[in-house]
Amino acid sequence: KRTWLLCLLQQTMFLKRAKRRLPFCVVDKLLVVTVATKETDGFRRFMRSAKHFNYSVLGRGEKWSGGDMSAPGGGQKVRLLKQFLGEMSGDERVILFTDSYDALFASGSGELLKKFSQAGHRLLFSSETLLWPHRLLEDKHPHVSQGNRFLSSGGFIGYLPNVKRLLADWSGADSDSDQLYFTKLYINPDKRKSINMTLDSRCRVFQTLHGALDDVVLKFEEGRVRARNVLYDTLPVIVHGNGPTKLQLNYLGNYIPNTWTFETGCTVCGQDLLPLSSLQELPSVLVAIFIQQPTPFVSVFFERLVKLEYPKDRLQLYIHNQEPHHESHVSSFLKEHGDLYQKITSVGPEEELDITVSRNTAIDLCRQNKDCDYFFNLDIEVVLKNKDTLKILIEQNLPIVAPMITRAGRLWSNFWGALSAEGYYARSEDYVDIVQGRRQGVWNVPYVSSVYLMRGSLLRSELQDIALYNSQSLDPDMALCDNIRNQGVFMYVTNLQMFGRILSTENIQTQHLHNDLWQIFQNPLDWEERYIHPNYSRILKGQLMETPCPDVYWFPIFSDTACDHLVEEMEHFGKWSGGGNKDNRIQGGYENVPTVDIHMKQVGYEREWHKFLLDYVAPVTEKMYPGYYTQAQFELAFVVRYKPDEQPSLRPHHDASTFTINLALNHVDIDFQGGGCNFIRYDCAITSPRKGWALMHPGRLTHYHEGLPTTAGVRYIAVTFVDP
Repeated sequence: KRTWLLCLLQQTMFLKRAKRRLPFCVVDKLLVVTVATKETDGFRRFMRSAKHFNYSVLGRGEKWSGGDMSAPGGGQKVRLLKQFLGEMSGDERVILFTDSYDALFASGSGELLKKFSQAGHRLLFSSETLLWPHRLLEDKHPHVSQGNRFLSSGGFIGYLPNVKRLLADWSGADSDSDQLYFTKLYINPDKRKSINMTLDSRCRVFQTLHGALDDVVLKFEEGRVRARNVLYDTLPVIVHGNGPTKLQLNYLGNYIPNTWTFETGCTVCGQDLLPLSSLQELPSVLVAIFIQQPTPFVSVFFERLVKLEYPKDRLQLYIHNQEPHHESHVSSFLKEHGDLYQKITSVGPEEELDITVSRNTAIDLCRQNKDCDYFFNLDIEVVLKNKDTLKILIEQNLPIVAPMITRAGRLWSNFWGALSAEGYYARSEDYVDIVQGRRQGVWNVPYVSSVYLMRGSLLRSELQDIALYNSQSLDPDMALCDNIRNQGVFMYVTNLQMFGRILSTENIQTQHLHNDLWQIFQNPLDWEERYIHPNYSRILKGQLMETPCPDVYWFPIFSDTACDHLVEEMEHFGKWSGGGNKDNRIQGGYENVPTVDIHMKQVGYEREWHKFLLDYVAPVTEKMYPGYYTQAQFELAFVVRYKPDEQPSLRPHHDASTFTINLALNHVDIDFQGGGCNFIRYDCAITSPRKGWALMHPGRLTHYHEGLPTTAGVRYIAVTFVDP
């Protein structure tokens, strides 16, 4: 408490004396100084690391005039520091000067001062492997026995008198190079000796990342995380992401200092949250939905959108559909639910709006509306399973945050953990662990896509003058992230909860009435959720299996939607057989027991039907007929239509199969009257077929059976003759 009060008193005094807004703190004899002219995400990270180790840093900034730092610059930092230290005294006072936007503390002041003392000089500069900004000065640098040879201006620590001597000759402009100024002092033997300065060549205090990315790894040890320089076997106190290494610093900052450890998990995920329960009214959100290509399960997407747990009167929708195939899905949603929302803007394919322009337009709708608190991007291929996703993201209280979603069975996700030198995807060391949930937290990443939340205030401040999705060489998603990174804004992805997945849009068929039926290969989980009976899993647990007749098993397998879609698909195809014995569709051209039917092969569904049998029928077969294993091969699979005035029944017969699957596709007493299956040998009939339930029975020899008359309406069944 005594040190903290002293720190506050001295800070107040120094601020009045310097009349500059330089963040700093005194801890005993240590004074930490950094120039912070703007509160960026990087500066907030620096502050959190300082607070973790009880470095207290205060102050905010003036307008930066030291250049954009992509070229030599930074003179303003020298000017401000020189002015700040002007009247300060104390031979034993230690000054630590460090960049803050791209730096963080990895250890405390005790270790810092100890390592400085061990350096044996009065002024210690950060070092790096690359010479900047003038290569012609290389030969003038003194050689070192081990370590980096060149000076980095991003950090130094020294006694106050020596630091003053370092700054004494500065008279440059704010845009002049601080690096060149310090370098010229260092390579001058007389100046170097008079100032008593040296380099932290082995990175014991300062670790610059530029030119050293392969040398720095994370060190996890007993609930603590450090950056370790494996080349010199050192543990730096301050890590500086100088030059083009900001993304690597972001990666390290996901763990340092103790942000995430194996013992504790994420230690900061509960900090700085925005509890929605504390708000009188939930924030207003613009939800932007983009349909760029044929996509499966679009109607299901809109069903989930309606079920999203968020007041509809606080949501505005922007829907851009480029695909004519999905116009009916959009119009159906707008007709049924459009009046629930605060406002809807819908752009159809007839407007031929470029996707980049459309995405920028959606951003502008939020940017130009001061009441738009958040922009929520939601691409049509996103399967948002968590109804609370929007609330969870808002409560994270971050500038840009995405819920992690993955493609089922693959390592594909909606974020990248790293970038290649060309700015494309690269796999970070922790990517697989994050995607597979072995590491859970909120992660600073260089790229997000498909679904993400952005603060409206961010669009009206740091990102206000940027066409975010524009680029001459990058696609819109990559352009967005590139533009955001260039403004120093952090993007995050959270995997603290399960949010959903992303669909595969490869090889989408659009020629059918219900194209989702064909998605059993590309998107098997979504196909199962849509088309398999919700109680199917209970069958494999020994539940919901009935035996209405000897060796006849009755169980639920198809959802109502699956039944409806299959029937509608067949009626849409419309080429029903005449029910005669002559049938050119089968080998030999003769059907002994004909029905009015359409074969799965006729509608291009044979391969998908076999996959269905193999994945969902074969496990039931193997459970009910122990020792029998099948690959669900079949020669005939078809949908039969029974009508009183067409073909009401089927004469007694044996099936030419090992076993038969007979699946009811509509409701008795609702869609038709009568019907059913009678097993003659056992004098046992099933007269109340249940929609979505299948009868499974042996085909040859034992189960002589007939189809009972349909007396009214239309009855549909799907029949498959299965062999090993």
